[in-house]
Amino acid sequence: MFVKGELLVSDNNNENICVSSPECPCPGHAPKNLFDKITINSFSIICFSTSIILTVLISAATFVRYVLKGDLYGYEEWVKLFAFWLYFMGAAIGAFNRTHVSADLIHAYVPPGKAKKFMLFLKDLITVAVTLLFVWYGYDFFMFGFMGPLGTRVAIPKTTIWRIGLWTSYLAIFSGLIFMAYYFIRDLVHSTLALFGRESK
Repeated sequence: MFVKGELLVSDNNNENICVSSPECPCPGHAPKNLFDKITINSFSIICFSTSIILTVLISAATFVRYVLKGDLYGYEEWVKLFAFWLYFMGAAIGAFNRTHVSADLIHAYVPPGKAKKFMLFLKDLITVAVTLLFVWYGYDFFMFGFMGPLGTRVAIPKTTIWRIGLWTSYLAIFSGLIFMAYYFIRDLVHSTLALFGRESK
């Protein structure tokens, strides 16, 4: 028997089982609304594609360097670009799934109740505040790369060898932070509703 939002003990293997709720979220759930489906599926495609590209690039660079005794000129610039997109789109997916690495002592040690709901609300509030701060810095970072140091699209920062605009990497950071903030705000709404005794979907 499962009770929503509580830790239960299995009769078979004596393991703690957690079901989905604002207090006890279940990771890896599938997107339900159209916006989440488009967003998460798009990010999944980007993560899959960039991981394949990175594997091919790094493998090719290793083969050229150690077997052919040559050098794959400037491959690091492409590796960094694709890595940024992989990491930050993956971070957005992690925010959606609630699977970011954390030392979540609240779920482990605080028993269900009003105190736990308040602590979860406070945790989500701090997470949103910090993430929004990074969104602001991410915007600043992106605009610096896109508009240049003077804001006139003159002297736009580019990579040394392939002359790739650095804004292409900064865009990944900014986009990832925006969607992380969006899904952290979703969690804050859920924990706020739970704190005041309302069910969230």
